[in-house]
Amino acid sequence: MSEYDIWAEIYDLQFEGYEEDISFYVGEAERATPPVLELACGTGRVTIPIAQAGVEVVGLDSSPEMLAVAQKKVARLSPEVRERIRLLEGDMRDFSLDERFGLIMIPFRSFLLLLRVEDQKQALRNIHRHLRPDGRLALNLFVPDLAIIASHSSPLGEPLKRLKEVKDPETGHRIIIWETRHYDQNRQIIDNFFIYDELDEAGVVVKRTYRPLRLRWVYRCEMEHLLDLCGFRVEELYGGFNRQPFDENSREMVWVATPRREVKWT
Repeated sequence: MSEYDIWAEIYDLQFEGYEEDISFYVGEAERATPPVLELACGTGRVTIPIAQAGVEVVGLDSSPEMLAVAQKKVARLSPEVRERIRLLEGDMRDFSLDERFGLIMIPFRSFLLLLRVEDQKQALRNIHRHLRPDGRLALNLFVPDLAIIASHSSPLGEPLKRLKEVKDPETGHRIIIWETRHYDQNRQIIDNFFIYDELDEAGVVVKRTYRPLRLRWVYRCEMEHLLDLCGFRVEELYGGFNRQPFDENSREMVWVATPRREVKWT
C-alpha cells in the first residue's frame, strides 16, 4: 500500500499529452551503458519509450497500483520490447538491487516528493551506490518562482483553478480537474489539492474525488550542494529539455551528474 496508489486510475488521463521530456530521457538512455533505471516510474510514461528505443530499462516505483497500470501497458507491447522492461516495487531512498546502472533518472520532478533533507540525501546516496563508475544521474525540477510562491502563501485560502477536462474511457463521462495549492515558505512545502468532478450527459456531478499531493521545492544552489554532499559532480545544468543553457529565464532545472569515485559521507 502506497500513498500514491490513489493516482493510478487518473494519472494517465490527467497527464495525457505531456511528452516534452521524453526525447531528453530517451537520448540520455541511448548514450548510457545498459541497463538504465527509472525511479518513480509510475505508469511507464517514460519507461516504455526508452524500451521502444531499444534500451534495457528497469522501472521502480513505490506504488503497486501505479505499477499494475504500467504492467498492463507493457503487456500490450511487442515481445521484443517487453523483454527490455522490468518493473519493480521499491522506494528510491532504500531500494537494493544486485546490479549497477549506466543511467539512473528521476523524471517529472519526482525528486520533489522527498519532503525532508534526510530523505533527499538518503535517496542520492543510494543512487550513487547503484551507478556504474561511468554512470550518470539525470533529473529535472521546476525553478521556484518567488512571485507565484508569494501569491499562494496567504492564510486566507487559495483560489480553485480549472486545469483541464478529460473523458473517462470507460463511462464516456467528462471529468473536470480542479486544483488549489498552498506554499509554506518556511518549510518549502507545496500542498496541492486536486478535485475531480465526473459529469454525466446532463452535466450533473455523479462523482467527486479528492487527491492531495505534497512536494518540497528545491532551489538551484541547494540542489548543487545536495549533489556535492552526496558524492556527485554536476556535469550539466540545462534550462530545459532541449539542452538550452540555464539562465534567469529558465523555468526548468535539468540536471546531469556523475558520481565521484572517492566519497566520505558524514
